[in-house]
Amino acid sequence: MSGPDSALDSSSVLLVGATDWLAALEAHLDAETSGSVRAVSTAAAGLDVVRDSTVDCVVTEYTLAETTGVELLRELRTEESTLPVILATADGDEHIASEAVAADVTDYIVVDEQSDETLERVLPRIEDALRSVRSVDTQRERARQFDAVFHDTQTSMWILDAAGTLVRANQTARTMVEADPTVGDPFWQLSWWSQAAATRTDVRQLVEQALDGTFENAVVCDTLDQTPQRVIDFSVRPVEDEHGDLESVVVKGVDITDRVTLERDLRQSERLHRVTLNNMTDTVLMTDEDGVYTYVCPNVHFIFGYTADEMYDQRTIDELLGEDLFDREELAANGILKNIECTATDKAGREHTLLVNVREVDIQDGTLLYSCRDITKRKQREEALATLQELARAFLYAGTHDEIAQQIVDDAASVLDLDASAVYLFDADTNELRPAAHSQAMRDLHGPLPRVHADGETLPGHGFISGSTLFFEDVHQADRLDNRATDLRSASYIPLGDHGVFVAGSDQVGAFDDVTRELADLLAATAEAALDRVTRESQLRAQERQLQQQNEQLTTLNRINETIRSIDQAIVQAETRDEIDHTVCELLTSDDRFSFAWIGTVDPTTETLDPRAWAGKEQGYLDSQQFAVDVSGTEPAGATAATGEVTIVTNVAADLREDSWRADALTRDFMSVLSIPLVYNDLTYGVLTVYADTRDAFDDTARAVLAELGETIAAALSAIERKNALLTTSMTRIEFEIDDPTFVLSRLARDAECTLSYQGGVQQTTDGRYVFVTVEDASVEAVETVAGGLAGIDDVRQISVDGDGGVLRLGLTQPFLALELADHGAIFREATADPTTTRLTIDVPDSIDVRTITQLVGETFADAKLQSKQTLDQTAEHDIYAEFLADLTDRQLEVVQTAYYGGFFESPRDSTGEDIATMLDISPPAFYQHIRTVQRKLFTALFEERITSTADSP
Repeated sequence: MSGPDSALDSSSVLLVGATDWLAALEAHLDAETSGSVRAVSTAAAGLDVVRDSTVDCVVTEYTLAETTGVELLRELRTEESTLPVILATADGDEHIASEAVAADVTDYIVVDEQSDETLERVLPRIEDALRSVRSVDTQRERARQFDAVFHDTQTSMWILDAAGTLVRANQTARTMVEADPTVGDPFWQLSWWSQAAATRTDVRQLVEQALDGTFENAVVCDTLDQTPQRVIDFSVRPVEDEHGDLESVVVKGVDITDRVTLERDLRQSERLHRVTLNNMTDTVLMTDEDGVYTYVCPNVHFIFGYTADEMYDQRTIDELLGEDLFDREELAANGILKNIECTATDKAGREHTLLVNVREVDIQDGTLLYSCRDITKRKQREEALATLQELARAFLYAGTHDEIAQQIVDDAASVLDLDASAVYLFDADTNELRPAAHSQAMRDLHGPLPRVHADGETLPGHGFISGSTLFFEDVHQADRLDNRATDLRSASYIPLGDHGVFVAGSDQVGAFDDVTRELADLLAATAEAALDRVTRESQLRAQERQLQQQNEQLTTLNRINETIRSIDQAIVQAETRDEIDHTVCELLTSDDRFSFAWIGTVDPTTETLDPRAWAGKEQGYLDSQQFAVDVSGTEPAGATAATGEVTIVTNVAADLREDSWRADALTRDFMSVLSIPLVYNDLTYGVLTVYADTRDAFDDTARAVLAELGETIAAALSAIERKNALLTTSMTRIEFEIDDPTFVLSRLARDAECTLSYQGGVQQTTDGRYVFVTVEDASVEAVETVAGGLAGIDDVRQISVDGDGGVLRLGLTQPFLALELADHGAIFREATADPTTTRLTIDVPDSIDVRTITQLVGETFADAKLQSKQTLDQTAEHDIYAEFLADLTDRQLEVVQTAYYGGFFESPRDSTGEDIATMLDISPPAFYQHIRTVQRKLFTALFEERITSTADSP
């Protein structure tokens, strides 16, 4: 009978033979076991069954048809080496048993076919055979499994004996440590491990705990001695035999370096993401389909001011971002919706403009992810920039600095969100900043804005002088605050280049954030550019006006120059004084630029101006006036005659009731007047007065040109007088007695206590002016010494000596009267000076007004008295003398005068030619050549004039 756990219940048994006991065995197995049993009579049939089906055990009779059970055993072993085969026979002997054992029989049984105990003997033997084979199979399977585990390419395996020494290591362990195992050494002393004592101690403790029968699972050991270091996860398991005794120790090691590195990176990444989420300005939220929060970013307070818990307490996200934020169908179609602009209110009640991105997700219970970006400042900046753009366009139409200042103040509130603002403009004339514009809020907070000096002592002045932008969180902390009573707190002072300062502020502390500062700078820069434009345009307009004025002046100057050239040509060709006077007046009024012009002469008896020539639209004006020579209240011509200066009246209509002449002039359309003295070499030849029918007709250019014309006219009149003086046949000799120490001869006679006489010897050379004087009543050397010390004499040369007298040549530093008289046609005949008085003798041709010469002498000397006046007729003498002098050069005249006064022509001679040459710093041959030339010219003038006169006489 089989037991409840009999191996026969789960086995397939093949019976081979035809004996009765096998049949009884088959019947018993069918009846008593749940296993399967088959019976065949021949060995060939048994082989076929084994080949074609699963057989767990074969029971065969020794005696078979045509063969034996042993032969069948041998055949079976060629097919199945482990199949249990039991040879049972009633005819058994030792020989058969030996053959069976040799053929690798599983069990050999001698049965008694007649005994009832046969089945009881065979059944346990069959069951034992089955159990034995199954045990071997199990051991083999376990061995295969162990080999598979031992040779795992991902796990290092070490086998230790009961003492903990290394017995075996798999290929993975060798590869991991890149070394051959040292069999026989304690595991913890292997060179594989780090030399650190702590590592060896940890490994030893693991092995010793396993040797004590304790299983240590997933213990992480220190790293191997590798660079970079690796981390090994150890598992140490004791192995016991069937008696419970320790047989070996299995050590498993898994390289978890990558996993540890990954975990470390994950932890770092988690910290990074946590820090990022906590500090980034964008807020991330997740909700379910109903809008209920499933995740709130830790930095939610950055935008909304709520904590994460307060956000969870809110019902749905619709309360924060509003309903209908996006189209659900559109999101389903696209998976993400970007840059949805909306407005949200934070915990403090402030509105924020947001850009929201919505994405479909599947994270835990969340299905919708919202990322919110606060663009309030950007929106504010955009709106402010749009306002600035409009302001910049408005600036294009502003024409003045004050208009721009007012526009800045008007738009500052919308750009900066600050109500208090003002603009100071720089006044260069006073070096002050004046408040050109301000808002009402600025006045309410600060009070009236005064002018401030641009010296850096006040905040506006400091900002302007330094050129630096000043921002104050609380302006009351500033040292330069001049008005401590101001309610301004936050304030900015931004220079507008060289134009002034822009001021903006609030009654709140800390009103300037980064955006406001940036916008304030942009507003100031835009305003500065506009102010620069206005300045440039103003300068261009001023330049255009100046160019226009210059063009007008040039046009006027060209017209005047043409007139002046015509006048100059006419003056050159004029033969008489009247011709010059009338020509000047006619040409000045010929082109209608000037209405009327006239020339007058002072009458000394009446002290009035007498008209001597005029032209233009006179309209009886000269007859309507008495041109008194006076400074105040008189007609311009009389004022010029009195002062000798140019007189100009730009607007005749001004002071109409004070001066009577103005009414007469206005009735004739004389709107402006210019009166010019005709002066040459300090002598006045009259007054030229010109009238125009427009105000301000005489600008600086016209005034200067006409003043020069006056000098030209006077010079021409003087030239006419000299010409007439040369042609006149009679003249007037006048004598003066003067008492003026400034006259060089008077001063020298007084200082040297001698008598000096000048008798016409004067030279005008490129080196200076020289006069010859005769010394009497004193030695020439003494006078020469005194003369050398006088400031008016820079050169003294002794020409000749005669007893107590002689001749000196004096080099003068100042003009000599003889030369000035010659310019006016008069001849300085003689001057005699002694220590007390000086007498002058002058010949004035009849063509020259004696009063002119008298005036010249009176103006030259402080005290001049006319002593005598007589008329002379020197026609022949004058003609010969004039012709002779006109034919001499300056050098020839100098040589002959020096020779004459040096006594060269005396007999006997006082000086030789060599002496005179030495005086003149020339060679003797040059001296004699000059003397012979002068003598030839003198004789030519004398004898040819005599011959001509004789030939012309009847």
